[in-house]
Amino acid sequence: MKTALVTGAARGIGLATTKLFLAEGWRVAMVDRDGDELSCAAEGLADVLVLSKDVSIAEDVTAIITEVDAWAGQLDALVNNAGVADFGPIDETDFARWRTVMETNLDGVFLMSQASAPLLKRAKGAAVNIASISGLRASTLRVAYGTSKAGVMHLTQQQAAEWGEFGVRVNCVCPGPVRTKLAMAVHSQDIIDAYHDAIPLGRYGSEDEIGNVITFLCSDKASYVTGQVIAVDGGFESTGIGLPSLRE
Repeated sequence: MKTALVTGAARGIGLATTKLFLAEGWRVAMVDRDGDELSCAAEGLADVLVLSKDVSIAEDVTAIITEVDAWAGQLDALVNNAGVADFGPIDETDFARWRTVMETNLDGVFLMSQASAPLLKRAKGAAVNIASISGLRASTLRVAYGTSKAGVMHLTQQQAAEWGEFGVRVNCVCPGPVRTKLAMAVHSQDIIDAYHDAIPLGRYGSEDEIGNVITFLCSDKASYVTGQVIAVDGGFESTGIGLPSLRE
């Protein structure tokens, strides 16, 4: 049985990806710093290891990998999904706010990837880093978030270049607007309409649509795919920069 490790697994894309892996017969180590939400998410799921840890803390990362190795004895896929979304104007983004975003969105991906590397090399496995359409195209209020995700995209290519000789594949998925509970709670109807107008497919994506691409990239079906940055965005990247509704 193959083993995946998914960070940010308590909700959204991380939880959807976890369930897709399980449906394909994998076992999954679910990691999230929100222990209560993670426990609720894992309730009723078989073949999962629940780890309430913070990927931005080096000691937690070491503990995660140690526990996964003890539990499964292998790691075939790492999904670096944990992230924080903090939006605001450049002039109002102080260094503490900047670091809060970077610690999880970029540092966490680096720490988890580096710690997982020995197990991934042993399995000739795969990693998928979750960035964002905000790393591919500039937009308003995303100086820290967008920059962190752009960093994830380049880190992905560095990892693919260095780890390819060990048989490890590393790719990056950039979700566009996704119909999560959080997004629907904070997006006004004006913003929803603006996204629908700007996205060629005319709608938000679903968590499963993102998860399907992630699990594909971790599978043997993607055995010759590495170093790629793949937008799963309904064509949003092709349509220009920014939305007037988000500037207000």
